[in-house]
Amino acid sequence: MGIFEAIVLGIVEGLSEFLPVSSTGHLILASAVLKLQQSETHKVFEVVIQLGAMLAVVEVYRKQLFARPDLIKKVCFAFLPTGTIGFLLYKLVKSLFQPSLVSYMLIAGGVAFIVIEYWMKDRPATTHTLDEISYKQAFSIGLVQCLSMVPGVSRSGATIMGGLLFGLDRKDATEFSFLLALPTMLAATCYDVYKNYTVFHMADWQNIAVGFVTSFIFGVIGIKALLKFVTSHTFIPFGIYRIIVGVLFLVFLF
Repeated sequence: MGIFEAIVLGIVEGLSEFLPVSSTGHLILASAVLKLQQSETHKVFEVVIQLGAMLAVVEVYRKQLFARPDLIKKVCFAFLPTGTIGFLLYKLVKSLFQPSLVSYMLIAGGVAFIVIEYWMKDRPATTHTLDEISYKQAFSIGLVQCLSMVPGVSRSGATIMGGLLFGLDRKDATEFSFLLALPTMLAATCYDVYKNYTVFHMADWQNIAVGFVTSFIFGVIGIKALLKFVTSHTFIPFGIYRIIVGVLFLVFLF
């Protein structure tokens, strides 16, 4: 991998981490297009640059993070299911990083988006602010987030759809998904680095730094763009996009 590939993957990560399209899935597919092998070093690179996107959340929500301690407790509570299952099934999850599986999950997730949006059409939200989210709702969203350990499902997509199903309005479901990314991505990154730090060389760290910074910049762009989008749109366009991308990759790459 060179600097150019690191920049491309950083852009893909930053934009797709918060859009409900699966950042991991898009990184795997982008790597396939760039003809980069899914080695252990490359897999860790894909996880570590998520920290750049995580810092984008801190940048956008830095005032709220310190002003609403109860909300942060709920976010941490929501992280418990993913943190526990991810730790126990780490090797199994890493073995699932395959482009073909990503394509199928993109399609399946796209169909789920469309179905859920139509099903929720006549069911108004019961929770209209982040502070109103209960611990039960937070934990339930955390359980749904566990599905995102399968590449192609989309962490943000799973948590946003989960939020809608459990009574949150569109904007709050999206913002809670952003905040839940903080402990989730931090834990995944730190654990991956701990398990695989011996596979890195100095050149790898240079690429990681480039991907990290790029991911941060485009993460801020992605967060602000999605927040603006959800104020007047459903997630059906993302569902259609996922289906199209999944089908195209199945047709042209496999």
